[in-house]
Amino acid sequence: MSQAQAKLILIKTASLAAFISLASGCATTMQNGVGQTVVQPTINPTLTAGMPAIDRQGHIAYVEEQGSGTNKHSALYMISPDGSNRQLLTSVNGYIYAPTWSMDGSKLAYSVQTTASYPFIYVYNVADKTVFKAVGAAGSNLSPSFSADGSKLLYSSTAGGNADIYELQLSDGSVKQLTTLPSTEVQPSYAPDGRSFVYVSDKARAGKPQLYRYSFATQQAQRIPTASYAASPQLSLDGSKLGYLNGRQAAVMTLATGQVVNLAETGLDEPARLSPSGQYAVYPVRSGPTGGSLVIRSLNGSASYTISSGAGTTARAPVWGR
Repeated sequence: MSQAQAKLILIKTASLAAFISLASGCATTMQNGVGQTVVQPTINPTLTAGMPAIDRQGHIAYVEEQGSGTNKHSALYMISPDGSNRQLLTSVNGYIYAPTWSMDGSKLAYSVQTTASYPFIYVYNVADKTVFKAVGAAGSNLSPSFSADGSKLLYSSTAGGNADIYELQLSDGSVKQLTTLPSTEVQPSYAPDGRSFVYVSDKARAGKPQLYRYSFATQQAQRIPTASYAASPQLSLDGSKLGYLNGRQAAVMTLATGQVVNLAETGLDEPARLSPSGQYAVYPVRSGPTGGSLVIRSLNGSASYTISSGAGTTARAPVWGR
């Protein structure tokens, strides 16, 4: 693995020692499509009843992991925000990274890495359950993000030898490289209006990632002020808030004021992801060495509830779409 690849994976998966305990409701167990025992949560009416329809009727995609190294198994699931309607979308012997929804909720993009391959980017069509490989270049291809109309993908790749950000036209497969710095540029995410994107770079100081916003009009980037190590940014659908990883905290920033709400130390180096309305956040938490849950939390107070992952599995990378 090249130095650029190693840096890219380090920013993506750096481990944090933390633990958070959150109460969850009663649950029953069942077997999922790959033979694992999973927790089937009871519907939690307290918080979901007050959600805007765009949130309540949306879907959360996330990854469950078991094992490590060459024995790693990852499964991509889709659930309703109350924990019901759990569906297995795909599973691999390897890693699934950073699923992301298209704006209309019809597609998911994500990276898959097996022991025999680089991380490649795939797109899953929810309606017909088909999958195609969107990016198969030799390199670490990670963190896809759909444009508002679903016609393009941003992603980071080491295909050119350094970790840079690229834009893919899905219709014809043409690719444009957007960053060319010698530093590490990763984890891009489109702004809803399509005029800019947010991303992570360590150009100010090697190994110290910070957040930036790139303007397509000027082809220039401006730093988004944060207090410390910051990674994994994603804007709300109205562009007013930013979910990200703030040091050890899953956090949300209100961009107009710079106010930051730290939600939790997840123990997994995972960011907060915003609901379609921007009024709720979802993030995973570790509970012991091989367990974990998804936390749904209101940003208008501290009310929250948890959805448990499969027994012996770790939940990661939740993202809330329409």
